[in-house]
Amino acid sequence: MDELFDFEMISDQTDDSENVDFFPDKYRIGRTKYIVITGGVMSGVGKGVFSASLSNLLIHHGFSVSQIKMDGYLNYDAGTLNPYRHGEVFVLDDGTECDMDLGTYERFLGKDLSKDNYLTSGKLYTHVLEKERKGEYLGRDVLVIPHVTGEIKNFFRELATSKPYDLVLIEIGGTVGDIENLHFIEAARELYMAEGRENVMFAHVTMLPFNKASGEQKSKPTQHSVKKLLEAGVQPDIIVGRSPVGVAPKVRQKISLFCNVPEENVISSPDLSSIYVLPQILARQNLAKIITKRLNLSLPVPANDDVDPPLAPYLDHYGKKDLPKVTIAITGKYATLKDSYISIVNALEHAEVALGCRVETRWVETTEISDESEVESLFDGEVSGVIVPGGFGSRGVEGKILTIKHARENKIPFLGICYGFHFAVVEVARHLCGLEKAHTTEVNRRTPHPIIRLLPEQRKKSRLGGTMRLGGHTVKLEPDSLIGGLYGNVSEARERFRHRFEFNNEYRKQVEEAGIRFVGTTPDGEIMQILELEGHPYFVASQFHPEYTSRPMNPNPLFYGLIEAALKYQRQSTGE
Repeated sequence: MDELFDFEMISDQTDDSENVDFFPDKYRIGRTKYIVITGGVMSGVGKGVFSASLSNLLIHHGFSVSQIKMDGYLNYDAGTLNPYRHGEVFVLDDGTECDMDLGTYERFLGKDLSKDNYLTSGKLYTHVLEKERKGEYLGRDVLVIPHVTGEIKNFFRELATSKPYDLVLIEIGGTVGDIENLHFIEAARELYMAEGRENVMFAHVTMLPFNKASGEQKSKPTQHSVKKLLEAGVQPDIIVGRSPVGVAPKVRQKISLFCNVPEENVISSPDLSSIYVLPQILARQNLAKIITKRLNLSLPVPANDDVDPPLAPYLDHYGKKDLPKVTIAITGKYATLKDSYISIVNALEHAEVALGCRVETRWVETTEISDESEVESLFDGEVSGVIVPGGFGSRGVEGKILTIKHARENKIPFLGICYGFHFAVVEVARHLCGLEKAHTTEVNRRTPHPIIRLLPEQRKKSRLGGTMRLGGHTVKLEPDSLIGGLYGNVSEARERFRHRFEFNNEYRKQVEEAGIRFVGTTPDGEIMQILELEGHPYFVASQFHPEYTSRPMNPNPLFYGLIEAALKYQRQSTGE
């Protein structure tokens, strides 16, 4: 009978370990601290903005910070997702097509991110299965725990060791209780166990509904989402309450009592005039001190009255009254979901603050435009600038072309982006060059005048995901041009692309005779990338997406130029 309890004998029979942990070379536990951000019972609550604002605050205090976004869907990346389903597809400099939160991270971090900052379940499982086929798990039955969760932890640690980061913030997409996110939450729990309490902490972002009828906030959704976290083995250290107003003292006390956190760790994140004010709101609640105390860190740059608050110009800007206002029409096919164009909205705000004005956006769904009179009624004489953003497919195309024609003929400042570049050329070809049936082959493969056609390297591609011309590329600039001046008269710039189609150079002479000037090209001069229209105050279009590289303290030149021109147009039209 004693043999049945001889555990030493049993352990000698196998060299298996149930713990599969990966540690990069030279990895040292405690060198990098981790903050895991989870979401409550509804998505879109603002985890991405909170995560980015927290990063900005920590950087402001002297820490080196990076971020990771994890999404539960089985797509390899966000490239094939419809914006109506998941918001804007953001593109990193290395060509990664990713969730729009990565764009928010870049804008608050003030630096470029890469594929190492973004993980989907599809990408994760592809990696695991490739390793299994290579025999790297030889002899083991590959399981979610410990293999998949082990790979997730390794992903965190690889980023932590890529540079000497003090902190890595990990945002888990979706909501607590989503089955597709359980492996990410489990990996975070395991990370906490492996790295120790002083090295890993959790922040939970949750909605606090405001009941107008009773005039009070409700904490019950927060209590239930925290219970779901506890079921997964995770106790949040910080709870961030999202609400139209600040967290009421009574609600703060209730959350503290029922969710096991100190009252001071219940952080208020109210609706604000600008997301760029949030870092200062967090600073006023001593969040940096709360985090550094919890993770046993000292502040490299202590908080005091002599240090400017994070993103100080935005605080100053939104405190001003009677600033000049301009209305910019964003005319696209996804206009009913503002998140589809979130980077454009941010880029407009960057230019607004730099130029000291207020930008109001008018959303125009181009699928609803069928003739020029509808364009006029939608603009209503109040629009001072027009943006035709990127997109794919035939829906809403003719509405875009009519919008561009209206802006050109009425000398309204215009910015076309990617698809907007394509249809700016199509519009000019149709109405100034006499090529009435000019089109892009993306919409009409049989057009007699293929002004826009597939890039040469795209013509033999059979797969859609990750096969476009993507990421950062050099644009050669004409220094003696309007755009060249906006870029500071430099000879080249780096911008980000996401396209399959290009301008057909066989028509270059005709459109140039009509007044189009190509002032930005590839370094070899073969692919047209920026155009201007002579005789127009601001008729500009780019093959790239300038919104991807716009930053709070450094607006992209094309957006700066658009708002500057819109201010002039408004002054002239109102006689000021």
